[in-house]
Amino acid sequence: MPVFPRRLTPALHTALRDTPVVCLLGPRQCGKTTLARTLEPDYTYLSFDDAATLAFAQTDPAGFAAALPPRAIIDEIQRAPSLLRALKLVVDNNRRPGRLVLTGSANLLLLPTLGDSLAGRMEILQLHPLTAGEQALAPGNFLAHLLAGKLKPALASAANASGAELARRVVAGGFPEAVLRPPVRARAWHRAYLRTLIERDVQDIARVRDTAAVSRLVELLALRTAGLLNIASLGNELDLRRETVEHYLAVCERLFLIRRLPPWHRNEAKRLVKTPKAHLLDSGLAATLAGLHASDWTTRRERFGHLLESFAVQQLIAQAGWTDPDLRFWHYRDKDQFEVDLVITRGRQTWGVEIKASATATPADGQGLLRLAAQCGKDWQGGVLLHAGPNAFPLGSARHLAVPLAWLWER
Repeated sequence: MPVFPRRLTPALHTALRDTPVVCLLGPRQCGKTTLARTLEPDYTYLSFDDAATLAFAQTDPAGFAAALPPRAIIDEIQRAPSLLRALKLVVDNNRRPGRLVLTGSANLLLLPTLGDSLAGRMEILQLHPLTAGEQALAPGNFLAHLLAGKLKPALASAANASGAELARRVVAGGFPEAVLRPPVRARAWHRAYLRTLIERDVQDIARVRDTAAVSRLVELLALRTAGLLNIASLGNELDLRRETVEHYLAVCERLFLIRRLPPWHRNEAKRLVKTPKAHLLDSGLAATLAGLHASDWTTRRERFGHLLESFAVQQLIAQAGWTDPDLRFWHYRDKDQFEVDLVITRGRQTWGVEIKASATATPADGQGLLRLAAQCGKDWQGGVLLHAGPNAFPLGSARHLAVPLAWLWER
């Protein structure tokens, strides 16, 4: 199987030079183990998918930690959360950088068992499914160019614009196993992936009796990806109590199945009472669960538009991992229904990103960016409207630009 170069690799090596423990977090099958094992033979590889290794760590965490070689990779750490406190003691006895590399298919930051066990001793890096740029062997610098104000108007031949290629990339998603398969086999892989995740990993991180309900929730969220999260509506459709839906959503977040994109507001207190958006993390999995194919690009444009939004949001958040990990991401929607699909902040600096499936864009499409810019005042750094056409051009303001979605994987 071809190995795609991962843009997060330099960040991993940098962290290992000054931090005792580095943890790679991300969805199962996104490439964490492949990336970690590039560190061999300097690191000994141990996996908690091996029953005997897992039993040793669970029954005798202190003994397991004491027996570790000088440098080790521990795969799927979320399966033995009790080990984290024992690792703290080992690390405190020897704070040498680069001692341990952990991988986890559940977000340890959202697991109550983590506590402060490795606080100050561990750097967390999030590895996402392959970006479109990584699949295209491109630099993956679109986000960096946006932040630096380096995006400029450009004209291209209309022949360079391919809605079919865009649709194919969106439906393929980013899981390495899936993108290397033809579409029919990729959809089979996605379905098996979700089934395995629900049947196995849900039990590792949460006490959930009705795993079938979690599966139905994910399928329903795939149909509503990029929409405002309406918990009451989800509960009604699934015949579940609100508290149960909230719990299942938290489980799905821990497993990197979904992302809640919080609302941006000038008044930080009001962000807490406004509604987040829900995105499936991988557009390929979302397409399979929603029954969307690349050929639906023209015939089911509204549904595809939501899937495209989740795809673009994921590309930019993944690029942040090697561009600027301190960036934060939001969505914007005001009382007049003006919206911006993705708001990016660094401190008080703010950028906006709109996403459209159409091949053309007009100044009217940038009204949400204008409204957000007015809210931000001097903190506004600029905005872009990503569209399916080939050209980049000003969008009614010197600080707003319409740019091709293809730049996400070409720049």
